[in-house]
Amino acid sequence: MSLTLFSTDGCHLCEQAWTLLEQTGLAVNAEIKDIIDNDQWLDAYRIRIPVLRRADGAELDWPFSADDLIAFNRENS
Repeated sequence: MSLTLFSTDGCHLCEQAWTLLEQTGLAVNAEIKDIIDNDQWLDAYRIRIPVLRRADGAELDWPFSADDLIAFNRENS
């Protein structure tokens, strides 16, 4: 399953979210997208980041735990 973490440079919460993805083993199926690179992302996520999105479009807003990540990833399996 493909996951996208919407983030931006200097966001400490985004760094924490990525660390959780690494700890759960989900980082291998994830990519980081900087919201500054796209006006639509910036409008949608500017005050919500970090946000994790699955390939089916479902989103998980911060704060989330390792258990939340695992459950979110399984919901569409």
